[in-house]
Amino acid sequence: MRRLGTTLAVLVLAGTGIAGAVGTAQARTAASAVCETGWGSLEKRVAPTDDHKPPLTNIRTGQHECFDRMVLDFKGGSTPGALGYRVKYVDKLTTPGTGEIPVSGGAILQISVSPNYDPATGAESYPAQHAQPLPGVDITGYRTFQDTRYVDALEDDVLVGVGVRARLPFRVTQSGDHLIVDVAHSWTASS
Repeated sequence: MRRLGTTLAVLVLAGTGIAGAVGTAQARTAASAVCETGWGSLEKRVAPTDDHKPPLTNIRTGQHECFDRMVLDFKGGSTPGALGYRVKYVDKLTTPGTGEIPVSGGAILQISVSPNYDPATGAESYPAQHAQPLPGVDITGYRTFQDTRYVDALEDDVLVGVGVRARLPFRVTQSGDHLIVDVAHSWTASS
């Protein structure tokens, strides 16, 4: 009986050592995560295939291990093809009526969407002020995002200027009523 107790104790201690080694290996792997950065920095564009243009209702941001993310929320934009967008790097954020709008950072990513009003009511759908930072968006401490600006553009379009640290790879995806713009922290494949 004593031999069985000793054997069980040895097995429990060995199991604890193996679990600790696995946990340490997982922590090392997570710390040196490989980040996908093959998105490129050229313009990404989708023309809406639907006459209905869902209104912009909110913009929010988040930080991830490999990129900073901006999410634009729309009302009723989940229909495939309903959300049209144009995302590209620009030298200056400008409008014909007001000229250049200053944006801090090493590069400016311009996001063009439409509209900022609810077609059903004609009321403004996103409470932003021309040439001002995005309301409710705090990018303090972000690795890539450095500034945001809202622009009322022509023909009911909305422009969002995002000041980024440098011209870095970005991707644009749609998920339901959300347009997602991710900007990588670097051009290399590691965080």
